[in-house]
Amino acid sequence: MKVAVAGEALIDFTSIGDLRFQGYCGGSPLNTAVAVARLGPATGYVSQLSTDLFGQRLRRHMEANGLDTRFVLSHPAPSTLAFVQREADGNRYVFLADRTADTLYDPDPLPTLPAEAAVLAFGSVSLLAEPSAGSITRLVEAHRGRLLVVFDPNVRSTLIADPADYRRRLERWISLSHLVKLSEEDLSFLAGHGSPDEVIAGWLEMGPAAVLLTLGGAGARVHRRGREPLGVPGIRVEVADTIGAGDTFTAGAIVALLERGTVDPAEIGALDDDVWRSVLRFAIAAAAINCTRQGADPPTHAEVDALLA
Repeated sequence: MKVAVAGEALIDFTSIGDLRFQGYCGGSPLNTAVAVARLGPATGYVSQLSTDLFGQRLRRHMEANGLDTRFVLSHPAPSTLAFVQREADGNRYVFLADRTADTLYDPDPLPTLPAEAAVLAFGSVSLLAEPSAGSITRLVEAHRGRLLVVFDPNVRSTLIADPADYRRRLERWISLSHLVKLSEEDLSFLAGHGSPDEVIAGWLEMGPAAVLLTLGGAGARVHRRGREPLGVPGIRVEVADTIGAGDTFTAGAIVALLERGTVDPAEIGALDDDVWRSVLRFAIAAAAINCTRQGADPPTHAEVDALLA
C-alpha cells in the first residue's frame, strides 16, 4: 500500500430525468482511491461499510479496482446514499447520511498504516458527522509525521448547518495537511466574505506546503507560500459528466508527485515551476478524461499518457 485514503463510500444516484436515477459507487474519497489505483500505485482504503446490499456492492467495487480493504470495517447500519441533480449552474445534492455505517466509523484502536505507505488522503462529508470526523482526524494526527497528508474538503454546503463553525473546524484539518486541494466552488464557500487569495495565503501560514485550486475547464493552479500562483490551462474535451472530476484531479496530482519522487512534505513547497507544471498537467488530463464518461470513471495511466502525447 503506497497510498491510503480515508473517508466515506456511498452510492451516488444521478438523475436521468423525471425522478429516475442511475446508481454509481462513489463518495469523493472512494473516487480518489479508485483513480489512484487505476493510475498505478498500490492503494488502500480506510472506512466502514454497511452489511446491506449497497455496502456489499461498494466492497465489490473496491475489490474489483484492486483496493486493499484490510482497514475497511463492517457495520449493520445502513449505507450512505446521495442523490445528484444536474443543473445549469452545477450539481445539487441530497444526502441520506444520518447514523449510517461510514459516519459511525470509530475503531479502537485506530489502524496503523503499513511502513511502505507514503501518502494519506482524507476529507469530504466524512468530516461532518461524529464519530467518523474525530476518528479520521486522529488517524491523520497519528500518521502526519511520516506521510504526505492530502486534504480535499469537497464542500457540500447543503449538509453544513453552521458555516462559521465549519470554517473554524476546517482550520484544524488544514493545519494537519501538507497539500490542500479544492475547487473554485469550495473556495467561494470557505472564503465567505473574505478575499479568496487572502484566505489561501492564511491557510499556507497554517502549515500546508501548497494549495491546489481547480478551475473547471480553465485548468488549475498551485499556490505556495512566498511565491506567485502558477497556473496550467485546461484540456478541451467533450464533457459527458463532471462527477468525480475533482477527485480524479486529486489522484492525478498524488500519482504525479509519487512518480517524481517528491512526496516528502519538506520538498513539496520548494519544487520548481517546471515540476509543478508537469504535476498539474497530468492531474488536469486525468480529470478531463473522467469528464468524458458518465459517473466517476477515472482513467488508466496509459489513457492519460495518450492524451498528453
